[in-house]
Amino acid sequence: MAGKIRPVRGMNDILPDQTRAWQYLEDRARRILETYGYREIRFPHLEHLELFARSIGEDTDIVEKEMYTFADSGGEVLALRPEGTAGCVRAAISAGLFRGGGAHRLYYLGPMFRHERPQKGRYRQFHQVGVEAFGPPGPDLDVEQILMAQRLLQDLGVPGLTLHLNSLGQPEDRRAYRGELIAYLEERRGRLCDTCRDRIQRSPLRVLDCKVASCQEAVASAPVITDYLGEASRAHFERVQALLQEAGIRFVHDPKLVRGLDYYTDTVYEWTSDHLGAQDTVVAGGRYDGLVAELGGPATPAAGFALGIERLLALMDSAQIPTEGLDAFVAPLDERAQSVALELSETLRDEGLSAWYHSGGGSLKSQLKKADRLGAAVAVLLGDQELAEGTVTVRDLVQGEQEAVPRDRAPQAVADRLG
Repeated sequence: MAGKIRPVRGMNDILPDQTRAWQYLEDRARRILETYGYREIRFPHLEHLELFARSIGEDTDIVEKEMYTFADSGGEVLALRPEGTAGCVRAAISAGLFRGGGAHRLYYLGPMFRHERPQKGRYRQFHQVGVEAFGPPGPDLDVEQILMAQRLLQDLGVPGLTLHLNSLGQPEDRRAYRGELIAYLEERRGRLCDTCRDRIQRSPLRVLDCKVASCQEAVASAPVITDYLGEASRAHFERVQALLQEAGIRFVHDPKLVRGLDYYTDTVYEWTSDHLGAQDTVVAGGRYDGLVAELGGPATPAAGFALGIERLLALMDSAQIPTEGLDAFVAPLDERAQSVALELSETLRDEGLSAWYHSGGGSLKSQLKKADRLGAAVAVLLGDQELAEGTVTVRDLVQGEQEAVPRDRAPQAVADRLG
């Protein structure tokens, strides 16, 4: 006998008992994002590898170690998307959305893929809600997106939220800072982990984000990037902070918050929760004004964020998720009643009621047990007596009461029982 085929490690099935919570989260996200004027976009899970190498950065861990890549039969090198921003920008460029300028607000939901060590809150196939806004260059857009993320998190009941904020400036600001940081890190090379030693020359800002205790101690007095901001970036960051304060949003200025992607400019931020442990980020975002031009579009300011669905689900209060219920369980008690029961089930659905037609027979007792397991509120029973009298028996499965009603009144009787 052939062995059981196992799922790919780090890629999880989402079973029917779980999908209710997923649908609730996705529906709430859509509702809130659309109240801000964002419209849904859908783009492929598979892109040319070059897209991510050019946008995220060839020296990042994502491109070097974590992407799922392969050459197809035609020799093209493809990659499963590790994040959504690059694909969204590519799709917008391909569709000509940026011709003529204007502002565009887009959002997306779906799976992303990274080949990393699976652990709680981190999977090889994971799911995100992402938003991207193109056009406005001002700090007020950054703040509105921070407020939008907060609204969504609060709507979902996420506890223990803290906003961490920083600025990465423009590329020329980072170049000046990078040289100073490399010199600082080289002096402390022996105190860094192997990964961070390798990052010093390739991606020194990532060393600031390392969670290894010895690395955190080594960078405790490292130069701060906000000391190297140009005049425009400094003014932008100061305005972001002022708008947040005026909106009553508390934040932590975290000079070591750098994000792991090369395309970020100026504002970067994270919403974290103290209920998650080490992997505490639930929303991460910022501004990326150079990415559209880098990928072949016109120079277009942009900002966005992404939130992890699995992490949000782990934080949500299950009591706020609507319970999954079934309005009516339609039970033909013998073969002669099947055609009438099928027709009645369709009539109930025509009236907007959910109806489970029971196929497979069985005793009245066994069918009522099935109705109870399904969480049905009402059972509609048809047997010989009901067929002869042109009636149905409507049983309230919560109260235990039942009544015989004319068949054409069955939908109204079910609705009345449902309140």
